[in-house]
Amino acid sequence: MSFIVELSPTAEADLERLFDFLLDRAETAEDLDRAQAAIDIIRATTLQQLAVTPFSFRKAAQDPAQRELIIPFGGTGYVALYEVVSASKVVVLAVRHQREEDYH
Repeated sequence: MSFIVELSPTAEADLERLFDFLLDRAETAEDLDRAQAAIDIIRATTLQQLAVTPFSFRKAAQDPAQRELIIPFGGTGYVALYEVVSASKVVVLAVRHQREEDYH
């Protein structure tokens, strides 16, 4: 079975915020490419993994229907908070860097 995966407006805004943060810190053309690569990997991983195995990832503490997907990138990575909203649909609620304290 395959799930439909959607990014909420908040998750889309989080991706923009993360991209802007990486761009602000970029010092070289390689850093700019890495910023785009980070966002591309977040999108690809959430869409691919959650479409196939959304129940495989750790439960979030707030709500049993919500889970978190860890997305490795470099020495750290990102965390996507998502919810399985029906038997065929997953919604990504928020995305943050692993070193951030909580979702925005």
